[in-house]
This record gives sequence, C-alpha cells and structure tokens, in this order.
Amino acid sequence: MKTVIAFVFLFSVVTPEWLTNFDAAIAAAAQEHKYILLNFSGSDWCGPCIKMKKEVFENEGFLSLAEKELVLVRADFPRSKKNQLSKELVKHNEALAEKYNPSGTFPLTVLLDANGNIVKEWDGYAFATQEKFIADLQSTLASR
Repeated sequence: MKTVIAFVFLFSVVTPEWLTNFDAAIAAAAQEHKYILLNFSGSDWCGPCIKMKKEVFENEGFLSLAEKELVLVRADFPRSKKNQLSKELVKHNEALAEKYNPSGTFPLTVLLDANGNIVKEWDGYAFATQEKFIADLQSTLASR
C-alpha cells in the first residue's frame, strides 16, 4: 500500500498549465504576484520551437521555477490543417504578436510583468542546454 501511495504522490506533481488567454494570464499574474512568460511558437512546423518545448518547457527544473514564479502563455501559430486553432484564438494570438512579436520571430519568449510590460526577451532558441535558459531566467527574476 505504501508503494502505491508513493507512486501516486510521485506522479501527482502539479505542472503549470500553459494558458492561451492573455487577459486571464494578466489577472492571474497580478493576483498571484507572478511574472508572465509568453512564448510564440509554431508547434507543428518550427523546429527550434519544438526543440525548446521539449528540452526547456517540459524540463523538471523549468516546471518547478514556473510553478513558483510564472504564469505561462503560449501564442501558437500552427500551419497544419489538423492543428488549426479557432478563429477567435487565431485573432487573439495575432493581436499578441502585433504587440509583442511584430517581427514574427519563432520561437520568441517574452518575460512580462503583471501589467504586460516587457522585462526581457529571448529571440529564438539559442541556448545550448535548457540549464542555460533556466539560469538566465532565474537570474532575471532574481534581479527584479
């Protein structure tokens, strides 16, 4: 029985959810005193986006940091018909891109305060390891 309980506890660790609604993220960040990490992704066509999601955003160290410090938002721009988003979400993501990613860079990751002001940007996936991104993110948060 103890083994079953330990197994359930081990796999019941809460992982932060990636939101798609920026207004909800702003409200959550303000209420929880957190920053917003906004990631622009092409989930089904952008190789660096896919690599960053797998190597960084699914990393245990990142998830632990995110749970404590961040509200996560993904603005996705898939190309495949089977992955198309609703018209409302496409419009929402395009509005976010106009404001925070006017050059159309993928991936682009933007750290924002709870008021939606840019704190830092990471253009592309230029990190050799997920640890470098996490260390840079931790350093940025610590300096605020």
